[in-house]
Amino acid sequence: MDNSEHDNLSGIEEKLGYRFKTRTLLQEALTHRTYVNEAGGGRDNQRLEFFGDSVLDFLLSEILLTRFPGCREGELTRMRAALVDEVSLGRISAALGIGSGLRLGRGEDKGGGREKRSLLADAFEAVLAAVYLDGGIESARSVVNGCFLPLLDSHETLSGRDFKTDLQERARIVRHELPSYRLKEISGPDHDRRFTVEVYLGDQRMGEGTGRSKKEAEQAAARAALAMMKGEG
Repeated sequence: MDNSEHDNLSGIEEKLGYRFKTRTLLQEALTHRTYVNEAGGGRDNQRLEFFGDSVLDFLLSEILLTRFPGCREGELTRMRAALVDEVSLGRISAALGIGSGLRLGRGEDKGGGREKRSLLADAFEAVLAAVYLDGGIESARSVVNGCFLPLLDSHETLSGRDFKTDLQERARIVRHELPSYRLKEISGPDHDRRFTVEVYLGDQRMGEGTGRSKKEAEQAAARAALAMMKGEG
């Protein structure tokens, strides 16, 4: 490990508020498959991402259940979906400095992989899994609380917004047309399917979103479109 990588890992640990006992777990969490392909061996972060996804869902569900005792299942589901969509996880990951610590293949690195929301979101889940495996559930809970409790104070997450309905209303008022959604791709193994959906107003592509169901992906795409439309009308 060179000094630059050591500094990147130390910076991520500082922002996480967690110091790894087994640092190779953190390195694995930051290793993209393109790096392993070029190196000709080793382990990428996909297994940790799979586990981290479940850890994150569990801990966020616990937070939401406790914090919003009056909310029904549908409201809690929408809030959780808003917290774990690609936009939110990408922002959190970037704030933790995970992008600078990613181990990428040369092509992915040159192609801007350190700023790609999808890579950052996946890496955050892998890092959370690494924290759990290294320090247990309480360490993982501390990281999730530190990253997500501030988001719960934002009005759009707290309200469990239905972004599709919001986009439909805004598009009708500002553009005088309704959004349409197109399934772009389905990726991942059977146990961890990811749906990517694009949203259009007329012929203009307004954004895309990824989720573990088509509905979740559509909500994420609508959220991206609303961000693009901010300031219109």
